Amino acid sequence: MMNRRHATIALLAGSLSLASGCRDYLDVNTNPNAPEAVSANLYLAPMEHWMVTAPQYDGRFVGRYTQEWINANGVTSLGTWDRMGYDAASDNGAEQWRDVYWSLGQNLVDMINKAEAEERWDLAGVGYFMKAWGWQVLTDLHGEIIVKEAIDPTRSTFDYDTQEYAYTEVQKLLAKAIADLQRTDGAVDAAYLGKTDHIYFGDRTKWLKMAYGLQAMNLNHYTNKATYQPAAVIAAVDKSFTSEADDAVLGYPATSPDLADFNFWGRTRNNITNYRQTQFVVNLMNGTDFGAVDPRMSRMLAPSADGQFRGVDPNVPGYGAMTASQQPFNVFGYAGTAGTGLPSRYIFDDKSKMPFMTYAQLQFVKAEAAFRSGDKATALTAYRNGISGHIDFVNTRNLDANQATTQISSTEKAAFLGDARIVPTNPGALTLTQIMTQKYIAQWGWGHNELWMDMRRYHYTDNDPATGAPIYPGFAPPTNLWPDNNGKIVQRIRPRYNSEYVWNLAALAQVGGDQLDYHTKPMWITQP
Repeated sequence: MMNRRHATIALLAGSLSLASGCRDYLDVNTNPNAPEAVSANLYLAPMEHWMVTAPQYDGRFVGRYTQEWINANGVTSLGTWDRMGYDAASDNGAEQWRDVYWSLGQNLVDMINKAEAEERWDLAGVGYFMKAWGWQVLTDLHGEIIVKEAIDPTRSTFDYDTQEYAYTEVQKLLAKAIADLQRTDGAVDAAYLGKTDHIYFGDRTKWLKMAYGLQAMNLNHYTNKATYQPAAVIAAVDKSFTSEADDAVLGYPATSPDLADFNFWGRTRNNITNYRQTQFVVNLMNGTDFGAVDPRMSRMLAPSADGQFRGVDPNVPGYGAMTASQQPFNVFGYAGTAGTGLPSRYIFDDKSKMPFMTYAQLQFVKAEAAFRSGDKATALTAYRNGISGHIDFVNTRNLDANQATTQISSTEKAAFLGDARIVPTNPGALTLTQIMTQKYIAQWGWGHNELWMDMRRYHYTDNDPATGAPIYPGFAPPTNLWPDNNGKIVQRIRPRYNSEYVWNLAALAQVGGDQLDYHTKPMWITQP
């Protein structure tokens, strides 16, 4: 574990060691057993690990806001996050804060500087992409964040910047990443980059596609703004992933005795063993909401002992009145806390590859943008591609570690895509509800940051203008919200306690972060 005594300057000045190290940031003595300078590409692998893995740390909490799952097994009272609250005086929900400012932090600055000095434009482009990703996820989770003063070792307190500024900075960084990743001059070298690149193994063209993908998501978050440009979103998606083969995923060898290289969701890590899927997501797939049973349900979700698929009610502690045979199994496919060392399912095996960005996800971004621009034909094509791509993704993930579920057959896939209740034959019949709920399914279990932003952009319970019914059918905020909410729905996560509330409170108070209901303050990006 990293040193957890994090003063603000430790978080924002960044670690003086690689992200995987444990050296105190104040240790400035020369180490005769370690190099004083390292090759630029050696910074990359630990930062990639945290870029992919940290969202899952926070997904334990964000996923309860979005009702992907609830902490249910062995529970007799609802938790704070299940009630859209937070854990006071705790760092829960702020792992990405820690990793953007600390694990990446100064390491990322050093990597970019060294890469540029050596004209390794491909590695520099990857670095700028990572920096853009960091500001994007942090502002989407927390609202106002520290950008301008973030990596300044001369400061011990840090002022917050607006979300609007953060969004603009993301766009600038992505423009720089795209420019660098397009270069083939200098010391651009796939072999050099590939030595430590465990996502694309040195293929800068795929990093370039991913940069366009992040650009598309950034621009698509502006749907509540008059400046929203769906054509720009579509153009960015069209330059990004072209199939499931482009998906950005990180593998977990699951060999280290300290479990650091095991999938965070795997049973051995034991991070979500007591979590259970909600009835909300089950109803999106079992035919309740759309009439057709989704073949992905039995490959993604967990059955009950009687073979039926059920979910828990976020307003009821534990399993409520369910009998033992009705209680849904854990995400690994077993009752109670069982499943250690046994075959798992979907992305929940110790060796399952964890997605960071996928083709299916981006196709739904394109479908929404085209739909909102009035181009229903383009929207329908992208929507169908998104479902098809995610079915392929589910099959691929269930082969990562010989998981316990069967593959979705070509016959099942064709029947589902050919069902007009799921994929309309007439573009004019496509609804926003279909696009956003299919995107929810494609992101369930891993894409928590984007999924939560989607739900907040539609204020959780907005109605579909075409049907008058909720865009997210069956979703309802908890009936017993956390007391600090003052009856309001959660909109953001409070910044990391052990830096901002302990060492930087005066600056945080300037944006309202000292208020108990700060987590309910609406985000700039979700307002007109």
